[in-house]
Amino acid sequence: MEPFLKEFSARVGAWLETATTESDVVVSTRIRLARNVEGYPFVGRMRETQAAELADRLREGILGAGFGKDFRYISLRESSRVCRDLLLERHLISRELAGGKLDRGVAFSEPETVGLMVNEEDHLRIQVLLPGFALDEAWSRISAIDRALESRIDFAHRDDFGYLTACPTNIGTGMRVSVMVHLPALGLVEREMKKVFNAAAKTNLAMRGLHGEGTRATGDFYQISNQVTLGRSEESLLSDLGRILPHVLTFERRVREELTKESRAMLEDRIWRSYGLLRNARSISTDEAITSLSAVRLGAYLGLLTDVQPSTLNRLLVLVQPGHLQAKVGRELGPPERDVERAALLRDSFGAGAPPERA
Repeated sequence: MEPFLKEFSARVGAWLETATTESDVVVSTRIRLARNVEGYPFVGRMRETQAAELADRLREGILGAGFGKDFRYISLRESSRVCRDLLLERHLISRELAGGKLDRGVAFSEPETVGLMVNEEDHLRIQVLLPGFALDEAWSRISAIDRALESRIDFAHRDDFGYLTACPTNIGTGMRVSVMVHLPALGLVEREMKKVFNAAAKTNLAMRGLHGEGTRATGDFYQISNQVTLGRSEESLLSDLGRILPHVLTFERRVREELTKESRAMLEDRIWRSYGLLRNARSISTDEAITSLSAVRLGAYLGLLTDVQPSTLNRLLVLVQPGHLQAKVGRELGPPERDVERAALLRDSFGAGAPPERA
């Protein structure tokens, strides 16, 4: 197992560690750009020799672009399954990149706010990942990275279409802008959650699970993102998300307030049962852990659990996942072993002794 995995299993990226005024609802902002290199077929049609040649070329271009000494490049073709799982859980790579067979890799900054995937669906996927609701800052950063790379790499582009991408929905800007939101109160009131889904769809936005497209919303964590880029400018895509997010924040906070006033006993029971499970379980699955952490996170932000820090809960949302648990112990574990190890981590994290005071 790769030596750096032990270190990674004990910490998370800066985008989860830093609190903002919107952190109760908006966990992070991500902007991703899809780019392909002129003169090479799309990844789905590349031969192994072409993929290896392109991976070397992109690695050299990325590391030579002057992004800083803290940039790390990991080749995934020879990486362990635990390494790939860990990088996926940290939102540094996608499921497609983790399971690919061609020469592929990922480069990222030490705080993990910048990442670049090589030979995923497209030749290059650039992402910036920041805490809270930070569209303008994310766009400023990723634009600078894109310009720096474009000065060294000839990206496939046409005046009539824009950037050429493997998936037609990404043609044009090649941009996917998204925010990760935590909507536990809306998750308890189905009719209200449907309103959010409908509002997003009317604005050409999609709501997906914790790890994006094709995943479900474990623990009431969602990714809200644009669906198409063809015919849209970067500014208009940012504007769409920028208009709807304040309404989502207001809606979630209002429902939290209503539940606290009108269904306080039910809400407290859910939160304290979850807290008790996290403190005392001897075996717990990933879904159980994330669902319980979600409820306790809600309790912390509502002030119903006064001694539990949201930053601790954010870290645990990553560290309880399978890749991190296996990296922590230094070997692959079967599902039952992972459930036991996860429960031990949670008990250690919340500590023994008296529970937090009630508000």
